[in-house]
Amino acid sequence: MYLLVSVLAGLALAAWLRASPYLQHDCAYILRSLRFGFRLVRYKRSRPVYSIVDQFLAAASAHPSKVFVHFEGTPYSYGDVDRRSNRLARALQAAAGLRPGDTAALFLPNEPGFICTWLGLAKLGCPAALLNFNIRSRSLLHCFSCCGAAVLITCPELQDALEEILPTLTERGIRVFLLSGDSSVDGFTSLSPHISKASDAPLPKELRANIHIRSTALYIYTSGTTGLPKAAVVTHERVWAASFLQGACGVTADDVFYINLPLYHSAGFLIGTCGAIERGMTVVLRRKFSASQFWEDCRKYDVTVMQYIGETLRYLCNTPKKENEKRHKVRMAIGNGVRTDIWSEFLSRFGDIKVRELYAATEGNIGFVNYTSKVGAVGRVNVLHKFFFPYTLIKFDIEKEEPVRNSEGLCIEAARGETGLLVGKVTQRSPFVGYAGNKQQTEKKRLRDVLKKGDLYFNTGDLLRFDHENFVYFQDRVGDTFRWKGENVATSEVADTLTTARCILEANVYGVKVEGHEGRIGMAAITLRDGEELDCADAYKQVVGYLPAYARPRFLRVQPNLEMTGTFKMKKVRLVEEGFDPELIKDPIYFLDPEKRTYVPLTQQIYRAVCRSEIKL
Repeated sequence: MYLLVSVLAGLALAAWLRASPYLQHDCAYILRSLRFGFRLVRYKRSRPVYSIVDQFLAAASAHPSKVFVHFEGTPYSYGDVDRRSNRLARALQAAAGLRPGDTAALFLPNEPGFICTWLGLAKLGCPAALLNFNIRSRSLLHCFSCCGAAVLITCPELQDALEEILPTLTERGIRVFLLSGDSSVDGFTSLSPHISKASDAPLPKELRANIHIRSTALYIYTSGTTGLPKAAVVTHERVWAASFLQGACGVTADDVFYINLPLYHSAGFLIGTCGAIERGMTVVLRRKFSASQFWEDCRKYDVTVMQYIGETLRYLCNTPKKENEKRHKVRMAIGNGVRTDIWSEFLSRFGDIKVRELYAATEGNIGFVNYTSKVGAVGRVNVLHKFFFPYTLIKFDIEKEEPVRNSEGLCIEAARGETGLLVGKVTQRSPFVGYAGNKQQTEKKRLRDVLKKGDLYFNTGDLLRFDHENFVYFQDRVGDTFRWKGENVATSEVADTLTTARCILEANVYGVKVEGHEGRIGMAAITLRDGEELDCADAYKQVVGYLPAYARPRFLRVQPNLEMTGTFKMKKVRLVEEGFDPELIKDPIYFLDPEKRTYVPLTQQIYRAVCRSEIKL
């Protein structure tokens, strides 16, 4: 009897698993998430709060000789980094007079000094503002001013970038310190003498006594694709949540994690560095991503988990093929923004790597993880997730760039399989803190009266779709989608089509205004493959063959390179403002001529004819 029951139960379970092929993945992910959730609750209740720096100290105590960071051939152990950060903390106390609660801005490249300085500040109870070292002038001054810091820490190689704004900083009483070396320029103070004299003994925990789980730990800046960057306030709670992502994906303390993304953004810093500290693991840190050196690094350091963002997987797929491409130990890739075709090509070329595509935003209160590695999906939803972090997709009017509301003034939920705007409910468990020094932008991200009067949601600004298997698909970013001929045009779809042309390497698609026409017509800034010229006929063939008439870009602007943010997001604002006037733009511009069935150079004569509506668009 028992045997029969066991057999029947086994058959039922097998049938259930066949009917729900992702059940095992769901159960494993939910169990891991619950464990991390309980840990976070425990950390919240501890007094003083248990922060990520306490986790680092625990790791340094448990295995001081274990390598924390490999950098340019030099290993730095947990013990090394602990002692270095202690000296840095004391040097900053002595030279800058930093006290608990003071904010310091880091203007540093990817190097161990970045991590040691941040840890030193954290040990002092000081929030750190992570400045993008690629920005200059007005944008740099704006970012520094947002966070309310009185101290800026940099290095000799970035000194020139600061000289332009140094008089303004000096006027405001801001002190600028060099992490190493000396400077002959007035206004820069070297920390080296203070570091050499400082003790490497542990700092008193009392310095962090006033920190709580909702205290500001960091300021991380948004990419600035639509204007000046905004300083997202990152609390200690948010740091923990982001650090748990590696563990939720199945990363262990024995893995070696490869960070080639900038530490001034949340991917490289929160998910990568803080995630490594949470796991007590080893990281391989590069100054910047290099497609040609990527796999050599992975083999040299026995990397098992890699990080990607934006177009990095495509850059790897564009490298010349080699016989040893699958000879490595990488078993998992964590990141976001990979196209479906590149995803498939990456797996075909480089082996069975579990790609954990995710969807999240630094300042957001909702995110998803594709823990099944289903190609193309940015995440997967489950009941538990929605219970703890309520969210919904709502109908969105692309032309008006606002949610669709019913007669009662409430938003309308999108149907399953329908594209909608993702919004996350603001609750005690899933707050939205906003941006430092920018109440206007903070308020723009708040959406009220969504499903009932008085409720409050975070507006992600992203259009997503949930399919009938509970997978999540990214469709487009609000503002990236434009309307032409009464139809919505998704820029990502157009870009994907353009890059199927043999000569086109990259495409940044946007809409431009044309006098006398409603909406915006499609235009694309493109770069060409090495040694290639624009094959106008082939480009025309691709867009006509795969895109409806309203989605075909009528103008192509050939550029030597596309302007990107630090996380490989394409900047569009300046391109949209410049439009398509060949007299104002030095780059070659081509016009889609349906009569000639090709793209032709955009002359001033054609431009005037378009503006006068003499050419039908």
